[in-house]
Amino acid sequence: MRSNLARTSLTVLGMVIGIAMVIVVYSAGEGIRNLIVGQVEAFGTDIIETEVKVPTQKKGAEGDAQTGQAVAQGVQVTTLKLKDMEDIKKLPNVKNAYSAVQAQEQVSYGNETRRSFMLGVNAAYIDIDKSEVATGRFFSEEEDKSLAQVVVLGSKIKTKLFGDADAVGKFVKIRKSKFQVVGVMKSRGASGFMDFDDWMLLPIRTVQKKILGIDYVYYMIHQLYDVGRADETAADAKFIIRENHQITNPDKDDFRVYTMAEMMSMLDIITGAITLLLLAIVSISLVVGGVGIMNIMYVVVSERTMEIGLRKAVGARYGDIMKQFLFEAVLITLLGGVVGVVVGIGLSLLVSWIASSALGSAWEFSIPLKGFAVALGFSFFFGIVFGVYPARKAARLNPIEALISE
Repeated sequence: MRSNLARTSLTVLGMVIGIAMVIVVYSAGEGIRNLIVGQVEAFGTDIIETEVKVPTQKKGAEGDAQTGQAVAQGVQVTTLKLKDMEDIKKLPNVKNAYSAVQAQEQVSYGNETRRSFMLGVNAAYIDIDKSEVATGRFFSEEEDKSLAQVVVLGSKIKTKLFGDADAVGKFVKIRKSKFQVVGVMKSRGASGFMDFDDWMLLPIRTVQKKILGIDYVYYMIHQLYDVGRADETAADAKFIIRENHQITNPDKDDFRVYTMAEMMSMLDIITGAITLLLLAIVSISLVVGGVGIMNIMYVVVSERTMEIGLRKAVGARYGDIMKQFLFEAVLITLLGGVVGVVVGIGLSLLVSWIASSALGSAWEFSIPLKGFAVALGFSFFFGIVFGVYPARKAARLNPIEALISE
């Protein structure tokens, strides 16, 4: 290997690229998982969530796929109402609750106009969510029920509209109506692709009646006293909604209720499937690198025919020659694996930096231990698989023919 350094380096390069991509795939998968976990945990860990669902006869992943396709095609489910939230709130294990509707709207103040994410919620939102008011106050339940035209601004949208000036007490325009700013939220930053600081929060009934012209909600959050009874509470919530919606067949549910445990389980399934798919694609480059190693080992065997004949002539057995050339093949692939891991860590750090700095995403650099194990395992595996045939060719050489080959 030292006497043919250039050839060895080029041979190792193919494995380095493949193993580096394995590390990047695991790092990306873990980064995506952390992003989504951040979004889920932003709503709290002591909750159950209810959201609308397009009814389908299919179950499991196939049913979820059909529902997702229907939503993508613009199908709307309008049956989830505030009454459902209030009825579930009466359960003994439910501490508090809020419903939500959302949209993007233009908001303006003076000559400044911005497009912002609008979230219509109940007053209980501030007690359940991990948000705090920096200046002013959050709107009250009375203001929600009276359809008051008030708004609480996120710190970023406040700065865009008012700069350093105080916003509380002033009026902004949403569509053609004026809304009084009663509060400004503390900076919370982004979680995944959701920038909480660019939101504006309004009373849900005001948004329903005066802005969107609807009477339904998109999702509901119920806070629990005892998280250990989450499954039981979720089952009771499903029973209540089925009664309200007059659903007798669970297969025709127009809603779904998630516990945090179910959300995390679903998240692990999704990110695991994505990681496996990417690994399958990356394995192609590993196969290409392995084929390159096999070709080089065949060349090595041809170049060292005389040496093989001499070793066999002085007593080397079939297994001795097999071990020698298999060891060399595995050594090359493990060398490529180690270098590939180092390169992969560097590339993963670069991806993390770009995602967090350039794109403003809360992407954390992380590589699970199984990523290193898989990478080095692949190296060893391909060394054995693609080294065994050249090694067998060397071990089967006739010593006399090998000696006279020169």
